[in-house]
Amino acid sequence: MDYKVLMIDDDEVIAASTAEYFNMFDVKTAYVTSFEDAVAFLENNTVSLLLLDINLGDKSGFDLCKKVRENYDMPILFVSARTSDDDVLIALNIGGDDYIKKPYTLSILLAKVKTILTRYEKAASSIAVSSDPVPSALSYNLTGDITLDTNTHKLMVRGELRSLKDMEYKLLLYLLVNRGRVVTKDELLKNVWEDEFTGEGTIAVHIRHLREKTEDDPKDPKIIKTIWGVGYILDA
Repeated sequence: MDYKVLMIDDDEVIAASTAEYFNMFDVKTAYVTSFEDAVAFLENNTVSLLLLDINLGDKSGFDLCKKVRENYDMPILFVSARTSDDDVLIALNIGGDDYIKKPYTLSILLAKVKTILTRYEKAASSIAVSSDPVPSALSYNLTGDITLDTNTHKLMVRGELRSLKDMEYKLLLYLLVNRGRVVTKDELLKNVWEDEFTGEGTIAVHIRHLREKTEDDPKDPKIIKTIWGVGYILDA
């Protein structure tokens, strides 16, 4: 069966009420309350987006995220009462797309989920179109030995093929199209994420991932540079 959202939270009251609210607004949502039930549900159903708590009884949402990322590429939004920066960074670094702190307002959470679902559906459509054999591939050169192929969304780095997550690709392409000028964080949130609820920390994590894939020394970047307090520039 196809679902837009799967809510995974060991607090059944929260999980059930969130799923019920989403279903009222025609966002087909199911919920489970354990690590094992989540794995079984994903094996038997199609899901477009996960809302994932960190604390799952004796198991961890972090471990579930890692397991899901082995086989699935849907967006994962962590939803947790844990508010430390370390938890946020871990969640984003292991494959989470965003981090939402409890307590949350159902209407705002629904708006965020709808925005992300729309964005990913657009991305899937663009990939389907780009796989058509008629259009020729268009490549951008970051440097003489680093190339981004817009037809396959693949990054070639010194002869090595490296895959990009959807948002990494969109972010890198936007910087390439605007290379040589400073792109502000607000501009990235508006034009890349298309999401007013995403935080600047999410941008920083994606920038770091891109640097790890393109820079000789990610801690001393020569290609994607930070303009402190403003944004980023892909050096011309």
